[in-house]
This record gives sequence, structure tokens and C-alpha cells, in this order.
Amino acid sequence: MYQVSNFFQNDDVDIIAQLGSFSVIQWKRDLSVNGATAQQAWFSSAMNVRRRQVVCNLAQSAVTVQAGAMQWSVGNVEATTGVKGVGDFFGKALRGAVTKESAIKPEYQGSGMLVLEPTYRYMILLDVGQWGGGIVLDDGLFLACESSLRHSTVARTNVSSALAGGEGLFNLSLSGNGVAVLEAPCPQEELIQIDLQNDVLKIDGNMALCWSPSLQFTVERSSKTLIGSAASGEGLVNVYRGTGRVLMSPTVYSTFLAPAGTNE
Repeated sequence: MYQVSNFFQNDDVDIIAQLGSFSVIQWKRDLSVNGATAQQAWFSSAMNVRRRQVVCNLAQSAVTVQAGAMQWSVGNVEATTGVKGVGDFFGKALRGAVTKESAIKPEYQGSGMLVLEPTYRYMILLDVGQWGGGIVLDDGLFLACESSLRHSTVARTNVSSALAGGEGLFNLSLSGNGVAVLEAPCPQEELIQIDLQNDVLKIDGNMALCWSPSLQFTVERSSKTLIGSAASGEGLVNVYRGTGRVLMSPTVYSTFLAPAGTNE
């Protein structure tokens, strides 16, 4: 039996999202400051640059998280590697190597509470079941998910253009029914959702956070000819073709900078 005080009830804490076994809390102000950092903390708060944390209710579901993401836990919480054998270990190690995710993602189960490390990035909660039972993530966005979801690797269809466009060759895919947590560069209010019905979406830059596995993802020239691509000034674009959904940020998120003094 445990009791946690001055956490959810703290007047400096808001619960900004809840879905499945996950809750996202946001600290309104950073009070752990001194004379040298107070000005930056004040302006950061005014511009919605705030610390956020994911809280996992393990009594509702076991969860899988990125390695090193846990900050603290309380109650009946058991951690496992989630590795079911030698073959499973090598498969997960290979998947981690090609998708820029941690090779072994620990799984936590029990009836207690697990709290993940604070971050200045934005937490996006997605019900994978509402995506037709599957979702493909761009590199480095996975933070946690309910352990009912299955992990796999999806390869790009055109290797040469993916390399030329600076994109990776593989992406992490989650399938099944459950909730996933993405560590995103922009808030959910700014995300653009595009549903395709046998159509094509072309994006100039790294803006798509996730998409349906039913879509064919390639990197192509913006025009059919090299001269046309050069004249348009676009060059290579990311192309999503078919029927499915894409969730994208309003700008290229590789240009986002972390607040000074943080490791985010």
C-alpha cells in the first residue's frame, strides 16, 4: 500500500492528456531556479516551454519503454527485458540498430505506478487500434507503449533514393490494440492529420511523425526529370501513396532546438 502526495495534487502540475494506462503531466513553472536562470525560466514558461512527464498506471496495462526512460516507480512494479530467447534478443538488437531505437526496451508490469523522465518535448498519445491496428513511426519518436502492441521493422521500398534523401532505410512499426506514446517536437494541437483514399501525399522535408503501414513510403524526385526537379528548387520529397493516414508537424522538426541548459 502506498500514498503519493504533492504530485498530482501539486498546484504547479496539470494533467494535460490521458489515454489507456498513460497520463501526461505538465509543470506550469520551473521553480528550481536561481538568479542566473530565473529569466530564462520565466520566458520559457510564457512560451509553453515546460517540463512534461508520462505516468504509467501498471494496474491497467503492462508497458514497454525506451531504455533509460524510467525516473521512479512505487508499489508492485516488476521490470523485465522482454527478451524471450536468443533469437528474440538478436532480432530486437537488429531492429534497434536500424531504427535508431534502444535495442532492448524494458517491460514493466504489476499494480504500481511508473513515472518516466521529464522532458521539454511534447507527449503525443495515440490509440494504435484507431489506425487500423498498425502504425509506422519516424526514427527516434518512440517513448513508450502498452505491452500488448507488437514491434516490427518496416523497410523502405527504394533504397537508393532514401539514402540520397538523408532518410533511414527502416522504421519501427507497432501493431495490435493499445496506446503508444510519442516524444514529439510540437504539441498535438499543431499536428496535421491527412487521410488518403487511394491518393498521394508529397512532403518536402522531415515532417511526418507517423503513418499507416498500408501506405507505400518512398523518397522521389519532385519532378519526373532531374531538370524539372532542379528548376522547382525542391529536389527530393517524401511520398506516401495509397490508402491510409499520415500525422505530420507544421514544419521540419529536425530544426527544433532544445532549451539552453537541457539535454533534450
